[in-house]
Amino acid sequence: MSAPTVANVVSDLNDLGIIEWIGEGVSGGGRRPENLRFKADYGCLAGVDVTADSIRILLTDLNGTLIEEQHEPLPKDARTPNAVIEVLRASLRTIMQRHSLPWKKLLAVTVGVAGITNVRDGIVISVSDANTWRDVPFRDMLKQHLPCSIFIENDTNLAAIGEHFRGIAQSEDSFIFVSVGLGVGAGIFLNGRIVHGASWSAGEIGYLHIPNVSSVQPLLYEFGRLEQVLGGPGILRSWNAVSNKSGAAVKARKASNVLDLALEGNAAAQKLVLQRARLLKDVVLNLSLTLNPGLFVFGGDLGAHAALLEPTVEMLHKSEVAVARVLPSSLGSSAVVWGAVAVAMQDSEQRLISLLNPTGGKM
Repeated sequence: MSAPTVANVVSDLNDLGIIEWIGEGVSGGGRRPENLRFKADYGCLAGVDVTADSIRILLTDLNGTLIEEQHEPLPKDARTPNAVIEVLRASLRTIMQRHSLPWKKLLAVTVGVAGITNVRDGIVISVSDANTWRDVPFRDMLKQHLPCSIFIENDTNLAAIGEHFRGIAQSEDSFIFVSVGLGVGAGIFLNGRIVHGASWSAGEIGYLHIPNVSSVQPLLYEFGRLEQVLGGPGILRSWNAVSNKSGAAVKARKASNVLDLALEGNAAAQKLVLQRARLLKDVVLNLSLTLNPGLFVFGGDLGAHAALLEPTVEMLHKSEVAVARVLPSSLGSSAVVWGAVAVAMQDSEQRLISLLNPTGGKM
């Protein structure tokens, strides 16, 4: 670009408040240059993870620098779409007020939901075993309360995006994020982008058929057969049955406690977890043979747990075909919200460009 064009662009950026001057630079022999930089506090972005019983919010500036992360439980009477929106709006306002950020500075919000999601229209098609989350026009509902761009996405897809954005998969163009927690899902990241599928259900591996176990066709509004066995409630249910039958009476409040027992050497827990590891190994091998990614990232409070991850990896190493690296998530419970911020950041970049170039022509 010519010097006058650069000067005009810089002037426009300055008028919009998108840049700030940071003083004179070092002279190369002539007049000292005036240095400037992007003003990241021009606005802020929010990533949100809505789970069955909690909500996590991550607020950043436009560079993705953390302002605050907050995690809070959802009361049992506050888990419908409308109730979640009220909690989200109130929590976001409180966080922004705490940092003296006016409401108008919120430029984009991305919300991750644990269900099949029509990303194009912002509709949550279904959340397993949650009657109030069926064909919910969640984006339109949020638009009535939030003064910014809004995106709705499946939570496991966002976790994959998060790991690619600033986690363990930053150098990978093709990998699969496998989440094992309350449910089971996969975020399929191929050739630099998430795969959604024709009906938005790519990666819904919780519905996979299990030989000698699955006897009926999967139902959209119920947990899939795989996640009934491999997910948290299934593991806890099996453990309680084993514990009661053996008379050992080793109680566990949640599935992760069973995995903890396995690590501590409890033989019954080790046997149960090894059964699940074999099942998870088969799932990973099938995905690897079908899509051939270079990496699998395991996340979720069960998927990244050493008691389940280590035997799964050990069995996978014995395979001679479609072998991929398997690593635990580096972002943990924050993977979804960091992926959500990455989506919001991409939108904010386009919005700022449109402010400078409203006609859409070349600058």
